Amino acid sequence: MSANREPFVASGDIPPSPPPSSVVGPVAWVRENLFSSIPNAIMTLAGLFIIYSLLASVIPWLFVNSVWNATSLGHCREIDNGACLAVIKERYLQFIYGFYPETERWRAILTFVLMVVAVWPILFAGAPRKLFYFSAVYPALAYWLIWGGTIWGPVGVMLGPIVAIITYRILSTVLRGTSMEEGIAGVLALIAAGLAMVIWWLLGVELFDGTVSSIVSIGLPVVESDKIGGFLLSTLIGVSGIAGSFPLGIALALGRRSNLLFIKAISTGFIEFIRGVPLITLLFVASTLLNYFLPPGTSFDIILRVVIMVTLFASAYMAEVIRGGLAALPKGQYEAADALGLDYWKSMRLIILPQALKISIPGIVNTFIGLFKDTVLVSVIGLLDPVGILNPIRADQNWNGIVWELYGFISIFFFIFCFGMSRYSQYLERKLQTGHR
Repeated sequence: MSANREPFVASGDIPPSPPPSSVVGPVAWVRENLFSSIPNAIMTLAGLFIIYSLLASVIPWLFVNSVWNATSLGHCREIDNGACLAVIKERYLQFIYGFYPETERWRAILTFVLMVVAVWPILFAGAPRKLFYFSAVYPALAYWLIWGGTIWGPVGVMLGPIVAIITYRILSTVLRGTSMEEGIAGVLALIAAGLAMVIWWLLGVELFDGTVSSIVSIGLPVVESDKIGGFLLSTLIGVSGIAGSFPLGIALALGRRSNLLFIKAISTGFIEFIRGVPLITLLFVASTLLNYFLPPGTSFDIILRVVIMVTLFASAYMAEVIRGGLAALPKGQYEAADALGLDYWKSMRLIILPQALKISIPGIVNTFIGLFKDTVLVSVIGLLDPVGILNPIRADQNWNGIVWELYGFISIFFFIFCFGMSRYSQYLERKLQTGHR
């Protein structure tokens, strides 16, 4: 060692040096995931070339050379050779409302705003719990706002579950006072409650509506179903199908796993039949064949028929998703519920179903997304959903021949809704995560 150089002696702990950029950070991620081997590097470069080729064609067509102000497709081509977005600017209200009367469109806007309020306490735990009461009455309110007419008809429909609850409580109390087994008594009371609700809907609602309307008349101008279309129709069918298929799917899943042969046979038969029939077939049944099974002179709205068929179709798939969650639970969970002395319904509500539904979240949301996208199939039976709206638009000689702009606009709408449902499911999974990674 040189005579004029003192040895270095650390006076304290030396802080660790940061890891090299080749080990952590963006550079390390690129090396590990995109260029970890020669085949991986070739696929990465090929993918980047494809993405560049697509963006080099799409971006100028959609953003640089697009035309927003024109009166026809020919006029667009005279201005520039990009996307003719003038058709969207001219017909976007038709895409949203269909042929809904312009003076009544405030009702559709109010319905959507109230829908957000109604689903708030259902989707997010921080919402006021009292909003659940509004969520319960929202379906009748939404029906009245969209279709109009007297308000007492929807109110009568909402009284159906109350009739079912009263029937169930009275009959279950009477049957349990006999020597009948408790489980069988509960099932019979439940079936009788369902029949009482259906009978009320078929016979009591009309009488209730006519009686109360003669005393207090509250109503809105009637809007026919053939005026409802566009994104309004897709949202109406999709949200109604999602809201109805979830509880019905739970009931079918529990019924298929029931020890009662009759309940199990009915649930299994319904699920297998619906899963074995294409949705488009059920839509044709809803639009044409169903009228042959109804009493003469019965007026059954086409959109309500479609909503019922879509709900039944989705509930069969939902039942199988939830049944998978029930089957995935360890047997000890069922035994623990029995050890606590809980009856069947309490064990399902407090122990089994919360865990099964948590497991089934990805499958449930996947079913919801598929249901929402399947709403475009109603165009084959003449309903003017966003795809059905294309026919009157393209029949206009000013816009005849335009394709990509219209389908692209529709795809953006469905992407926003479906991506939102996907992100919410991921949020819900993270929120309910209780295990360790």
